[in-house]
Amino acid sequence: MTGDRFHHAMPSIGGEPPGARPTFEPRTDGVPAARIEARGIRKEFETQTGPVVALDDVTLVVEPGEFCVIVGPSGCGKTTFLRMLAGLDEPSEGSLVVSGRAGQEPSNAMVFQGRSVFPWLTVRQNIAYGLSLRGVSRKDRKAVVDRLLTVIGLERFSDVFPHQVSEGMRQRVAIARALAVDPDLLLMDEPFGALDEQTRMLLQEELLRIWERTGKTVVFITHSIDEALTLADRIVIMSAHPGRVKEILDVPFARPRELTAVRSDPAFASLFSQVWTSLRDEVVRARRETER
Repeated sequence: MTGDRFHHAMPSIGGEPPGARPTFEPRTDGVPAARIEARGIRKEFETQTGPVVALDDVTLVVEPGEFCVIVGPSGCGKTTFLRMLAGLDEPSEGSLVVSGRAGQEPSNAMVFQGRSVFPWLTVRQNIAYGLSLRGVSRKDRKAVVDRLLTVIGLERFSDVFPHQVSEGMRQRVAIARALAVDPDLLLMDEPFGALDEQTRMLLQEELLRIWERTGKTVVFITHSIDEALTLADRIVIMSAHPGRVKEILDVPFARPRELTAVRSDPAFASLFSQVWTSLRDEVVRARRETER
């Protein structure tokens, strides 16, 4: 069965696969956002030595306005799944439904790890890039970019080039560029992975503030359990290759969140241990497979 990229939301399917029945309560304030329903997703890649299965029987529901974080060992297909959500790849089998407002096809934007801004454009031009492609007027582009520069705290750096600011600032620019096009779905692939701990914490707080103000649906990949617990409504734990949904954990910390409050909560250590216990065997198995 060939995977479908987009179609209208379908009714719930019976059975008890992980992720089929989310407990997350979606926003009810009318903020538009995307809903994701993946059923039995399988992805194979053809290689010189034969087919390689990256994902196998992945079933997951992400509700509108949810902040969903995916963790798993390297090579488990996390980025492959994100690329399918972005429309950059298609499932080999299964059904992938990404539905937006009133059944319309939702928009999405993706933020990658590392250098994902255009070095030949200024901070302002980088943020405005997607709006320019859409033919948005200069006046409207300026209004959107000015607002986002304020949100990310880079008003004084609007006319400088990426090499003139820190890596943390460049990541803020990448996030602002993604938000500028007002996506229904924000996809983030380890966007803070290469940053120092202090900058990483600042950007986690920045992202939480932006998300709480915009109500976007977010799917966020990370290798950091701390980061997952800080940001997520739910944490999806993936198995080693081929990637499957092994377990889904609810994160109970109230919103809005502050990093210090989350990490000092008595439940934090217990949840950290629970995630690591589930993840540890998969990490070990993935490493054994790479050593063969």
